[in-house]
Amino acid sequence: MTDARLRYGRASLALSFLVQGVTFALLVTRIPAIQDRYGISDGLLPVFLAAVPVLAGVASVATEKAVARLRPGVVLRWAQPVVLLALLGVGAGSELWQVAVALGVFGLAVGALDASMNMMGVSLQRVYGRSIMLGFHAAYSLGGIAGASMAWAGAHWDLSLLVSYLPAVVVLLPAALVGSRWYTEGRAGGPDRGAEASARGASVPWRLLLPLCLVMAFAYIGDSTVSNWSAKYLQDVLGSSEQLATVPYNVYMVTTLLGRAVGDLGVRRFGAVAVVRGGSVLAAVGFAVVAVAPGAWWGMLGFTLLGLGLCVIVPQTFAAAGRMFPGASDVAVARLNVFNYVGFLVGSPLVGALGDAWSYRGAMLVPMVLVLATLVYARSFGEEPARYGGGHERARAADVG
Repeated sequence: MTDARLRYGRASLALSFLVQGVTFALLVTRIPAIQDRYGISDGLLPVFLAAVPVLAGVASVATEKAVARLRPGVVLRWAQPVVLLALLGVGAGSELWQVAVALGVFGLAVGALDASMNMMGVSLQRVYGRSIMLGFHAAYSLGGIAGASMAWAGAHWDLSLLVSYLPAVVVLLPAALVGSRWYTEGRAGGPDRGAEASARGASVPWRLLLPLCLVMAFAYIGDSTVSNWSAKYLQDVLGSSEQLATVPYNVYMVTTLLGRAVGDLGVRRFGAVAVVRGGSVLAAVGFAVVAVAPGAWWGMLGFTLLGLGLCVIVPQTFAAAGRMFPGASDVAVARLNVFNYVGFLVGSPLVGALGDAWSYRGAMLVPMVLVLATLVYARSFGEEPARYGGGHERARAADVG
């Protein structure tokens, strides 16, 4: 494998992460507009929102089976256009059943896309022999910022969902298809990938993967808390203005991007265990600051610390699964990816229920404790292999997916 092809493969995968960041942000930040367009009641909305991660989890499990016959690059090449077209379908419909179908397709496709993207990221990291996973997730964060900005423009100018979504799909769909020509992945060896992958399921014991699954779920509980409750918390608990209440999530996304942009350097210098421990402590401090904040600006400081802390955990969890099961990384990543959606499903209702029954300040302490629990499992990230280079990882043959 030439260095040029590896660089093209890395860039094309980063583009896919960026496109997915834009797409997902365009969907979730326009949920009120989607609700208004289709007349979805407040009681029915949670059902629609929960269906997306549930179907994504199902698709992630199915992707584990699919990569026994198809390379992850093939799955990604076709899943990403389906996600973009499903987003367009959400904006183009007019009946309730149409948005239900579009969101269902979106959920199924996004599960396959998330799993295959991270499979390829883990595979490329193995070939490179050093930490690069955080860079891919930084591209996702950048896409999320861009998508949220597009959504803000659409809401500000009172554009219809279709008009808001169409330019993004027109630009990103061909870009993703062209970029998929250079997808590159490391191979675990042997010409019969199908037979090899079929045998891999038994080589990923749940008891070994479970600590990473819990870490993934805890991280996404924290992330969904910020995504769903930061604006309400700042306005209702800390007494900010409605305009100021929109700032914490944007700050969180920016700090997530910054943390991931430099995170790979930290892993190479200090190892994954130290980086994950540091991120966990910083995120816990962020939740604590939010819980005791006397005013809105202190609350924003807490959400800023949260972004810097949480941003390193998810990419390193995928990378750790790849190191733990080097001959079965696709299976491990697909199973681990399911707990992305478990955390997303649990986080928001958990904080809401605790906030209503107790207090929203107290509710912030629960994700704080869960993020701190990551320290218990930090050894699963494997300090020595995480350093890469210096003989810890050797470059392996790669192939175009």
